[in-house]
Amino acid sequence: MELNVPLYSAYLAAFLLALQTILAALVGGYRGRNRKGVGHADDIVLERAVRRHANMTEYAPIFLIVLVVYELLAGQTISVLWLSLLFALSRIIHVIGFSSSAGSHLVAAKGGRAVFVLARILGAGMTLLVSLALAVLLAWHISAL
Repeated sequence: MELNVPLYSAYLAAFLLALQTILAALVGGYRGRNRKGVGHADDIVLERAVRRHANMTEYAPIFLIVLVVYELLAGQTISVLWLSLLFALSRIIHVIGFSSSAGSHLVAAKGGRAVFVLARILGAGMTLLVSLALAVLLAWHISAL
C-alpha cells in the first residue's frame, strides 16, 4: 500500500490553526480588556466568544485527524479537496453565526437578526454532514483495500 502526502489536509490544518488562534486571541483580548478571569461570569459576550472558540476545539481536531488518514490512504482526490473546502466553509459560517447574541443565544425574537441564527444552524449542520461524509468515505475506502 502506497501512502500519499496529505497536502489538502495540510492546507486545511493551516487554515484551522489560524482561525483557532484568532478565536483564542479574541477571548484573551476580551478577558484582558474587561479584567475577566476563568469562566464567563454571566457575561454573554465572553460566553459567546468562549463557546465559539470551544466549538472549533471540539470539531476541528478529530475531523482533521480523520481527513489526514483518509488522504494518506486515498491520495489527493477531489473528495479530499471538497471535504476540506466544505469543512472550512462550515466553520466560517458557524463563526459568523456565533458573532452575535442572536446566533449564540438564539435571541432573534427579541430584536436580534435571524441571519445569525441561520448561520449558526447552517454552520453546525454542514459540519456534521461533512464529518459524516468523511466517516463514510473512509470506511468505504478501507473496505475496498
